[in-house]
Amino acid sequence: MKKITAIRAGKGRDRRVHVVLDGKRAVSLEAEVAGKGNLRVGQELPESEIEKMVGDSQFHCCLTGAAGFLACRPRSEAELRERLQRRGFGGDCVQAVMARLKEQGLVDDRTFARFWRDNRESFSPRSQRLTRLELKRKGVAEDIISKTIDAIDDEDSAYRAALGKARSLSYSDYRGFYRRLGGYLQRRGFNYEVIRHTVGVLWREGGGGRESSL
Repeated sequence: MKKITAIRAGKGRDRRVHVVLDGKRAVSLEAEVAGKGNLRVGQELPESEIEKMVGDSQFHCCLTGAAGFLACRPRSEAELRERLQRRGFGGDCVQAVMARLKEQGLVDDRTFARFWRDNRESFSPRSQRLTRLELKRKGVAEDIISKTIDAIDDEDSAYRAALGKARSLSYSDYRGFYRRLGGYLQRRGFNYEVIRHTVGVLWREGGGGRESSL
């Protein structure tokens, strides 16, 4: 048994409760966990109960950290797991938090992959190939990636990606127009055939002269 000899609230941004046991050992608990325990000075606790409260506190802290990370945008499972591990949470704690988030529908790689695809398509269109690579880097499984990127039409995406850029280019020199717009599309993962077709369409739509051979 361990006896609580002092209970101290954290100062400033530290919202934890520091519980001193037997006058020397201190454990830090999230305020919510400490409150549920109705802890008081002079109370005696078995070691198993102390360990459980510490575990509950770590879980609560990990879950709070995950929620904050997810507040910015959806995350892949691998992305979130890596972030929590970098913050020093143990494997068992991270696994328990991931299970809770999945139960709540807050972490789902299929939903994340669709979000990533749709966000790219709306704000920065790119090719199927590059979208596949980005999702792979986020740790999304190959079968999920394949089903997600099937909806991407490279020619449509290339046209939408290049439209704004083309308006800033001169239509007096086809070679220069092709070089700059083609390089722009290449960096977004489009292949030669898609680039050639898209540049030609935008050149003609912009009132450029005869296309010269490259």
